[in-house]
Amino acid sequence: MARKPSVRLLPRKGALPILLDRAPVPVAIIVGFGLILLGALIVTRPLTSIVLLGIYVGCSAVVSGLAELLGRRGERAWWPRLVASAWLVAGAIILLFLERSLQLLPPAMALLLVLGGLASLGDALSPATVSQRVLTLAWGVSQIVFGILALAWPDVTVLVIAVVFGIRTVLYGGSLAARAIRAESAQGTASSKAEPSPATTTDRLHRSTFWIAAGRYALTAVLLAVCAAGWALNSWLAEGAPVADAFYDPPATVPAEHGRLIRADDFTGQSPPDADVMRILYTTRDAFGAPAVASALVIAPREDQAGARPVVAWNHGTTGVARGCAPSLRDASATHWAIPALNDAVARGWVVVATDYSGQGAPGVFPYLIGAGEARSSLDAVLASRELEGLALRPETVAWGHSQGGHAALWMAQLAERYAPEIDFRGTAALAPVTAPLELAQELSVRDADPLLSVLVSWVLVPYADTYPEIDLRNYVAPGSRTIVREMTQRCPSEPGVIVSVLTSLGVSEDRPLYVGDLTAGPLGERLAQNAVAGPFTTPVLVAWGDADEVIPPRLQQRFVDRLCEQGDRVRWAVYGGYDHLRPLLPGSRFLPLLVNWTESQLLGRDAPTDDCARYGPGSP
Repeated sequence: MARKPSVRLLPRKGALPILLDRAPVPVAIIVGFGLILLGALIVTRPLTSIVLLGIYVGCSAVVSGLAELLGRRGERAWWPRLVASAWLVAGAIILLFLERSLQLLPPAMALLLVLGGLASLGDALSPATVSQRVLTLAWGVSQIVFGILALAWPDVTVLVIAVVFGIRTVLYGGSLAARAIRAESAQGTASSKAEPSPATTTDRLHRSTFWIAAGRYALTAVLLAVCAAGWALNSWLAEGAPVADAFYDPPATVPAEHGRLIRADDFTGQSPPDADVMRILYTTRDAFGAPAVASALVIAPREDQAGARPVVAWNHGTTGVARGCAPSLRDASATHWAIPALNDAVARGWVVVATDYSGQGAPGVFPYLIGAGEARSSLDAVLASRELEGLALRPETVAWGHSQGGHAALWMAQLAERYAPEIDFRGTAALAPVTAPLELAQELSVRDADPLLSVLVSWVLVPYADTYPEIDLRNYVAPGSRTIVREMTQRCPSEPGVIVSVLTSLGVSEDRPLYVGDLTAGPLGERLAQNAVAGPFTTPVLVAWGDADEVIPPRLQQRFVDRLCEQGDRVRWAVYGGYDHLRPLLPGSRFLPLLVNWTESQLLGRDAPTDDCARYGPGSP
């Protein structure tokens, strides 16, 4: 009785084994050594490996499908031919749409690692020596562990695939070359020497068997040690990631107006002396004016005081762009290490309202260096704070901000009169602010690429792409790298997981840059330019920076001040020798007394110097 042909959903062999089945011995040797070199290249060139793997998978599917069809000529069964045709079509689609296929390749390969591991566990039950079965079992476990870790850290999947695919290529090339060399050697010596004695043959076989088994056990120990270390590292990284609790999840129905309080709760972190800290959830608007939700901290003096209190709106600097990077999630975000001169502000009876911005804490798209979105979040935090029970706020408000927060504070001054006329906006103090995102991008683009810069670029690029529909990541990110870039935006600099972003960036940058497009051109460049701080300002502006700022070149700050002077704005500025980007806001900074006195003058309406342009003229140090 004739045996029915089996139906295979997977090809019987990969492309290379099919092509090399009947290859001459010299060809097999050359291909084997070539594969060893290719595998080593892939391990050290992870982005290249993704492209090569995509091409290989596509070609393998085409070759395997053709082999299945040709091997079944004359058979009447339609199902095997249909499956083989499907492999042909799938391979062609992968090759024709390689860019899109590469985005799905890492998770698909991670799943294949898990499936391959399960298959290896099954192979460990088949008849074999003990050492073979132990190594097969360890290899199956390691594939499953690597697959799970790759799914948990998608950007690392690229590196995992590079290592696994590269090592497998090296091993296959080595085994192919070794088999070919043995075959060539056996042909040359088969008739030239007499057969060794049985005792000699048995002794050699025992020694060979012993060392092979020892090597398998050693490799098993290495595999299990790597798996255990990887799993422990994954647990440590995962435990350090901040998570927004249920307080930040808005209810199904929220007030339609912006600046309305949704809920309030006690802040469980550190508090400044003689102050109470609340966290609030409130309604706001995004960069395009669509409804959004944001969170903030409200820091109010505990001492009773007759009448309402003035407000300082604090805008924090860069903390990352993920939801878990909200300052209100951190224990020390309401201390004088996080907010400059906070204790002095409380002592003077001021209420400090510190927004997280929308998209941090609360769900949504974080408006990183997107002026209208940042400013609306901060202005609405002030409005929503007025609804807190037992807290009376005066309309007089001054904005403070550092770095990204300086950008937000300056945009508050530009939007306050139109967006929140209930607020009596008195002035803006910007510490080392970002004033011209496009100019900053141009400065950064000429620096030598490094992992930290790659992470910072992702924090700008992804929020801009998620906010502005005309900005397409594919125009700025290397093929196969979008997963890496997006995952960088899901980690905060304060969590240990940021190490993964840095190491991934370092690993792939040895191959080629993550970013291939000009970040200062096209739609991205246009939107960066639109988010520059332009003015004019109807209220006073105070700007301070250090001449050793390593993040924002001091000349950009002076250029900004000069523009304000030229258009007739009232601006004071202060430059501090030896201060880096962070130093102006930290306790002990020489700038803090100026900040407090200047703010007090604006809130109380006292006469004080507000314009250095008239005293020093543009460009003065």
